[in-house]
Amino acid sequence: MGLMKNLMIGIHKRTGDRFAGMDLLYLTTVGAKSGKERVSPVARFGDGDGAWLVVASNNGAERNPAWYHNLKAHPDQVWIEHGGSRRPATPRELTGAEREAALERIVAAQPRFAGYLKKTSRALPVIRLT
Repeated sequence: MGLMKNLMIGIHKRTGDRFAGMDLLYLTTVGAKSGKERVSPVARFGDGDGAWLVVASNNGAERNPAWYHNLKAHPDQVWIEHGGSRRPATPRELTGAEREAALERIVAAQPRFAGYLKKTSRALPVIRLT
């Protein structure tokens, strides 16, 4: 992991897993090509029963973030960490009405995601982690 990313994660953890008003989790995936573990801080949204929703927004860029590509390549090698606890997770990409309803809740909780939706022509993937 890069020095800057390590520094940012350290700061986030000391501030209660929060950044810019968003609750974070640390998503660990395995690189599609490298096979190495990669940690990405991502905004998290509760979805009941201990599940979390994350959005592959990449701040509204036209490309999906690397973590999404890695997650799709190795869905059986995903971990989440928050509050100092790390556990394996099972990802499931939401589609159709379920995805739309989740995005409505996410935008209501964090309006910045409405801007990401407007900024890109791609459909932002929403992943449920259990």
